[in-house]
Amino acid sequence: MVNEVATQTAAPISYAVIFPGQGSQSVGMLADWAAQYPIVKATFDEASAALGFDLWAVCQGNENAASLDDTAYTQPALLTASMAIWRVLQDELPTPPTYLAGHSLGEYSALCAAGVLSLTDAVKLVHQRGRYMSAAMANQTGKMAAILGLEDLQVRQLCEQVVAANPAAIVSPANFNAVGQVVIAGNEMGVDLACQQVAALGKKSVVLKVSVPSHCQLMAPATQQLAAEFANVAFHAPSIPVIQNRHARAELDIAAIKQALVEQLNMPVLWSTTEQHLAEQQISFQIECGSGNVLTNLAKRQAQKIVTVATDKASQLAVIKQQFANYQ
Repeated sequence: MVNEVATQTAAPISYAVIFPGQGSQSVGMLADWAAQYPIVKATFDEASAALGFDLWAVCQGNENAASLDDTAYTQPALLTASMAIWRVLQDELPTPPTYLAGHSLGEYSALCAAGVLSLTDAVKLVHQRGRYMSAAMANQTGKMAAILGLEDLQVRQLCEQVVAANPAAIVSPANFNAVGQVVIAGNEMGVDLACQQVAALGKKSVVLKVSVPSHCQLMAPATQQLAAEFANVAFHAPSIPVIQNRHARAELDIAAIKQALVEQLNMPVLWSTTEQHLAEQQISFQIECGSGNVLTNLAKRQAQKIVTVATDKASQLAVIKQQFANYQ
């Protein structure tokens, strides 16, 4: 019996990798990663070749480069940043993750990491996604705001009441992020009126600095254009399950993956449900793979908390490796 116990190997660690969306970008991002890991700049070079412009220059804020805050450039920049760090993790960590997930744009990063999309196809897709999103708002002004301190159902009902009382108003929940944090999106009138109602309830709203209102009906034209783009792109079966935003579940059928990806642009992101699903699957910890630490901060607000480590600095890799050591 003693010998049997001695020869048993520890069960492999079960962890998830989650990928951030827009709002995680910052000028100069990944400079420290690139200085230590050549594969980071090589990944950006690969993406730049596919896009026809220097994506690394955009990220570093080089003179004459496009703005990192223009959604058509933000999206491929963040996806490539996530994929560059993902490649480092693949080289440096002993086992692959059990699940992948991504918040909004981050879902494309997750699907790319799972081999559903190639990097070349993914960066071109999200570049077009950004263009279509901007075009959808060419003749109107949209807005997004984070609502703090209300339950999901309260926010949903509040938006419905605003729309019912004001036929020109458009507003609806866009991101169910965590307990007490729901992002709403719509036209300027709709979001402003909803925020006034939130204030009347004694709660707080924070207007987000975004160029377009994602995950609402205003994105319907972009959704249709994106669906047409998918017809020209090769999708493959995922090597790792990806929990998608639309239904907070992992689709295995390629047609279902495509459909969920199309629908997520004008439907809400079910992030808190995604995190709950990961917790129910006994995920030991999760890595936020990409620029910033938005999802790491959201993880602290979830009903079932999972230890989360961001990769906003290259030094965080040592912290991630220590997590593996803790489970040996």
